[in-house]
Amino acid sequence: MKQHWDVIIVGAGTAGLMAAIFASQRGGNVLLLEAADDIGGTLHISAGNMSAAGTALQAEKGIADTPKDHFDDVMRICRGTADPALVQLAVDGAAATFDWLVNGGLKPDPACPAYGNGAHENYRIQRYVWGPEGGRSILKAIQPRFFAAVASGGVQLNLGREVTELLRDATSSGVSGVAARGKDGKVREYMGTNVLLATGGYAASQTMMARIHGCPLYSVGAMPWSKGTGIELAESVGGYVRGSSYYHANFGVVLASYDYPSKTIGRAVTMPEVRQPWEIYVDSAGQRFVQEDEPSVDMRERKLADLPDRRYWIVFDDKILADSPPLMEGWTKDQLTQAFDNHTMFVKADSLEQLAHKTGMNAQTLETTVGDYNKAIAGKDPMGRTHRPRAIEKGPFYAVRQHQTLIVSTAGITVDSALRVVTQNGKPITNLFAAGEVLGSVGTMGDAAANGMLVTPALTFGRVLGQDIMRWSDAQLAAAE
Repeated sequence: MKQHWDVIIVGAGTAGLMAAIFASQRGGNVLLLEAADDIGGTLHISAGNMSAAGTALQAEKGIADTPKDHFDDVMRICRGTADPALVQLAVDGAAATFDWLVNGGLKPDPACPAYGNGAHENYRIQRYVWGPEGGRSILKAIQPRFFAAVASGGVQLNLGREVTELLRDATSSGVSGVAARGKDGKVREYMGTNVLLATGGYAASQTMMARIHGCPLYSVGAMPWSKGTGIELAESVGGYVRGSSYYHANFGVVLASYDYPSKTIGRAVTMPEVRQPWEIYVDSAGQRFVQEDEPSVDMRERKLADLPDRRYWIVFDDKILADSPPLMEGWTKDQLTQAFDNHTMFVKADSLEQLAHKTGMNAQTLETTVGDYNKAIAGKDPMGRTHRPRAIEKGPFYAVRQHQTLIVSTAGITVDSALRVVTQNGKPITNLFAAGEVLGSVGTMGDAAANGMLVTPALTFGRVLGQDIMRWSDAQLAAAE
């Protein structure tokens, strides 16, 4: 007879590893299937940003914080667009998760906890934390306890196993196991009481990006296995995706080419707190779409996401190039000047009309946009911009193309407050759970970015599921630990 598992976990990343550890601690017989050749998933490339309220680290530094404060801050930042039940579950368990990592060897950066990192909206209380090696710092704290669980026989790890199907229970509407293809091409079936989808997101899938968001995948910053497998598996048994109308991405990077997906070669400094803008930002037609010195990064990113192609040009003239602080992050002015001679994303022209022709913008629109901006230098800018050091009027003129690229998978599988995958009528699919980036950022961040509210919930949800799936008592858990 085939072995029957208490828990089958699909994906050995942030959520899957935690679920395996805690389910095995509670006596579970756990099978962990991973398509890649190594464990860790996105922790290998993630910045590893975490946030938690009520941690031992905060107490040591005299910082008063509670899960309620954390909840209120997250909902403020996302303007109420996140799932309150999932945010509550995440913040309630975040401190225990973080302290568990610290007890396992995670050493937070000395600057922690902080209000934020400037790339997203800051918290009102210092609860933002990261390790010196980003996601790898977290993985290093998890690995010893995970491999101890494997050595004890509580967890069986099968690498190079890509799950291709969820098996249905013939006597119910639930899930009874999975089918997975190995490197030898053979498909094997594994039967289990519970199945947890922890496969990661879809940020490496051109097909999934087009289907969910209707736009190209401009650049891949995710692991190659982040191709939406978990979403497809859930949908095959009645689950559905939420959050497709949200598109959480950065404010743009410079790509190597228009052959998408392309590598990133740099980015302009668009954070006003780091460098005030001397240039204007215009859409593909040549019209401004955002207040360039808007202090809210969330607002800037959402304005860009509203553009159909989610791309824009940074436009300026020769005098601005000469007198302004360096535009490109980590580049010298000489490097920027040379790029206009040999790179497709950097365009130079003697006139605005020629610049429009070379970039595909509408010449009349661009000339009107620049003219209106120049007129407002000494008056009131129609976009509300206050930093306007110089008019754009002396050729040659320049344009730098920036593409908005996906940071994380925004959309994801819909689950209830117990992390059970549900159908569109809200009915849970028996024995099927999901955690991690397969849920998308929509559940815990909504239509915004709240610092640490993707990695920490993935860790916490994995821990909670590992404990709850086995349904042991707290006393038994304490004894096991």
